[in-house]
Amino acid sequence: MSAERARVGALRAAGQVLWSSRPVSWINTAFPFAAAYVLTTGRVDAVFVVGTLFFLVPYNLLMYGVNDVYDYESDLRNPRKGGAEGALLDPGLHRAVVWSGVATAAPLVALLLWLGAGSPWSWLVLAVSLFAVFAYSVPGLRFKEVPVLDSATSSTHFVSPAVYGLAIAGAAPTWPLVALLVAFFCWGMASHAFGAVQDVVPDREAGIASIATAFGAATTVRIALALWLAAGLLMLATEWPGPLAALLVLPYLWAAWPYRSVTDAASGTSNRGWRHFILINYVVGFFVTMLMIWWALIR
Repeated sequence: MSAERARVGALRAAGQVLWSSRPVSWINTAFPFAAAYVLTTGRVDAVFVVGTLFFLVPYNLLMYGVNDVYDYESDLRNPRKGGAEGALLDPGLHRAVVWSGVATAAPLVALLLWLGAGSPWSWLVLAVSLFAVFAYSVPGLRFKEVPVLDSATSSTHFVSPAVYGLAIAGAAPTWPLVALLVAFFCWGMASHAFGAVQDVVPDREAGIASIATAFGAATTVRIALALWLAAGLLMLATEWPGPLAALLVLPYLWAAWPYRSVTDAASGTSNRGWRHFILINYVVGFFVTMLMIWWALIR
């Protein structure tokens, strides 16, 4: 019986560790890399497979798992933690989460460095990407507690896999490509800023600064709206059919618009808009994929 209990306990612990990587968000980092690489090279090879695997699970385990470890005290005060929007980890699993992230990421990173030996720029981008993952949460850096830098760092988490895919594929920089990446970066900052609004109260209670605690809930929502609008306008400068993606910012504007005047005390109500945002991402992701396929067919 004790052996069976131990096995169940181990499986439960492994499940919590895996859950801390936010499976619902895996595609948000793996897809940008995979799309950037395969659309540039037209190949599904070792780099594609290793890179996609890395940005699918280990990268997210490092990013979200480390964050959950160092945000444990504030997460205790946050009613939305403990589900798809963030694990509330047992303190006894904190060390296991960090080491699981490192142990699963290290061999894949080593492989990517070897596979990208002919592309020094890819090494630099990968280094920046990994630095941003740790700098966001670890004590001594804690970029997540520096207003505006928190949103910029969070956006780097999602844009850098795409930049890495382009770098290791040897893509040539063009103005339409730069416009696309800057649009993606604006989208990432807007998404983080809007997500931070729902945590204004628990973050202030825990003494954690963020773009939302610094500017207030309503102003932060308006910043997010402006950034999403900027992302849409930038997409107009991309290669056809890229400009059609400008329309894809409309669902995000719809989700955030009702909270443009929300008070700090009622900021938690924006969680409804955030849940819409998560669903919108999947729908928008589908249409982005269709546009990418269209672009690949006509280029």
